[in-house]
Amino acid sequence: MSTGRQLPQIVSRGAPRLRPDPGRVISVLFVPGEEMTHGDSRAAAVAERILAMDDADVTSTLAELERRFAHRHRRLEESWSAHFQLAARRLGRVDNVPAEKALLIGAYFTREVALEGAALFNPSMVPHPDQSGLGPGEARFVMSLRAVGEGHISSIELRTGTVDASGTVRIDSPGPFSECGHHSPGPYRRDLFHRKLAERGYDNRAAALVLDRLKSRFGPEELDRALDSVHIELSSRSAPREALAGIRWVAASNYTVEFAAETQVGERVLWPHGPAESHGMEDARFVRFVDGDDVTYFATYTAFDQVSVSSQILATTDFRRFEVCQLTGPFSADKGMALFPRKVGGRYAALSRWDREHLAVAFSDDVTEWDEATTLSLAPRPWEIVQIGNCGSPIETPQGWLVLTHGVGPMRTYAIGAVLLDLEDPRRVLGKLAQPILVPSEDERDGYVPNVVYSCGALVHDQTLIVPYAFSDCAVSFARVSLTEIVAALTASGGVPAH
Repeated sequence: MSTGRQLPQIVSRGAPRLRPDPGRVISVLFVPGEEMTHGDSRAAAVAERILAMDDADVTSTLAELERRFAHRHRRLEESWSAHFQLAARRLGRVDNVPAEKALLIGAYFTREVALEGAALFNPSMVPHPDQSGLGPGEARFVMSLRAVGEGHISSIELRTGTVDASGTVRIDSPGPFSECGHHSPGPYRRDLFHRKLAERGYDNRAAALVLDRLKSRFGPEELDRALDSVHIELSSRSAPREALAGIRWVAASNYTVEFAAETQVGERVLWPHGPAESHGMEDARFVRFVDGDDVTYFATYTAFDQVSVSSQILATTDFRRFEVCQLTGPFSADKGMALFPRKVGGRYAALSRWDREHLAVAFSDDVTEWDEATTLSLAPRPWEIVQIGNCGSPIETPQGWLVLTHGVGPMRTYAIGAVLLDLEDPRRVLGKLAQPILVPSEDERDGYVPNVVYSCGALVHDQTLIVPYAFSDCAVSFARVSLTEIVAALTASGGVPAH
């Protein structure tokens, strides 16, 4: 199939380029010894040495730490205090520790992490909720990025910027600090607990001993009371004991993050917190979702616990408070889910790559449960034979849903293509480009993962598609695509024959 067009003519690359900054750091808990995979904690011995320190040494050590680190963290002493409390719980010693020694213990149980120490890539863009104070033809955006640091742990960073009338992108400074926000458990849904426990093979009859005591929606306090009410004889049996552990696992995986009002959006970092994402929050695909008068920014992302991957979702209205929730159902499996920006036929819809190889459209009455999907009929081209997936949420046009895709071909080369889906029934393919619109240029081929271009979501500005993309997993650049031209090319390509 040929579109009769030279596709590179409708795409232009442009500045700026974002590269990893090893100076962007956060402070996180550090337990000596536990940094090793099979290491034993040396926390008690370290704490005893600090408690035995001379008071003058404690004071001078704290002063030196303040001098060296206070300019790198907005609330350094708060971090030390919080980490002291966590350490004290492990050690069983909270009372009667002098204030300065408590702070110093917290400092010893703190480490800096360079968020972008290894890589910065896989961006997505959405309109900023605040579009005030802009010039003619300008739009403000929020961009997410996958940052990889020590231990190959991924986090989700945020940036802001503007696009002007000519399609020129400007990125704001991220701010002087990086912060992870305050985490709190919940809110919880009983049906999600049942579904997630069943997926993981726990005995739901045993789980019901706890969950049936709760309302359909509940908070951490109610859950704690229900767990405490389980009779000790039941909790000593194998199935109930495993179910109780599973309930605690689900509870820890669903949480809320809130950032202080004084922080800039670009300073906010979504750092792995739940057990399902302990080794990474990867490739967030943000979308501005409209449901009547309500606007919510959703992001589906890949959670990695060092053994398996799963899809999770976060939701925000202001990029200050985020609710993180697990997804269930076979079509939320694996990587690369992307929500449609509105309901289709009264239901939530999402792109899925549940079988790891093909693009599918899934439907749900509940944004957390995905039990129905149809694999799209997309005859693969040579540049996408290994797999085809999405590069972010579909973009609505009068002619259909425009979906940017990624394809993997020989020599594990990634390229970005496009398909057009029917507005009323996105399972029906209206067009597919025969050639990719973006492949790695010669100066984009070398990096952490060579020969890759990849995006997690583009932004429409006037009639220009702004495509942020990572190249070779080492940096981020931007391409401009004529929306009119790409839709015309897709419409001219005609329907796509089935496999």
